[in-house]
Amino acid sequence: MDRVEYVYTIGMTDEEVEDRLERVDTGVLALAADGDAYAVPVAHHYDAGSLYVRLSTDGSSTKLSHLEDTETACFTMYDVSGSGDSWSIVVTGPLRKLTGRERAQFDETTVNESFLELRIFDEDVAAVDLEIYELEIESITGRRTGD
Repeated sequence: MDRVEYVYTIGMTDEEVEDRLERVDTGVLALAADGDAYAVPVAHHYDAGSLYVRLSTDGSSTKLSHLEDTETACFTMYDVSGSGDSWSIVVTGPLRKLTGRERAQFDETTVNESFLELRIFDEDVAAVDLEIYELEIESITGRRTGD
């Protein structure tokens, strides 16, 4: 390590972690099934200790098939500035699909207010269904470059 450049990182405070979770719109959701990993960028919403992810499908979704087999999901957010300052947050826990009254709280208006605009690729918009999942936080780690 004599010639490898490095920078020290330190743990983020709970307030720093919550601030980033509330302000940043997207992260990467990592799932696994039968030894195969699948990671996908997703929009999220953080509110009072709960982390929600919005997932869409047109009936043939790789992420939803992996989701069914994933016991512990991993959600990662990060950023590196032009000056080299960086931070990252890793959240792990099981995913639980919202149903009934919980799902009803995320009507179209609330979804639009809570999440970044939905990114549609080659799907027929009329065939796309939205699902909201809560990542039940078991662990959360935040790191940033030191001062």
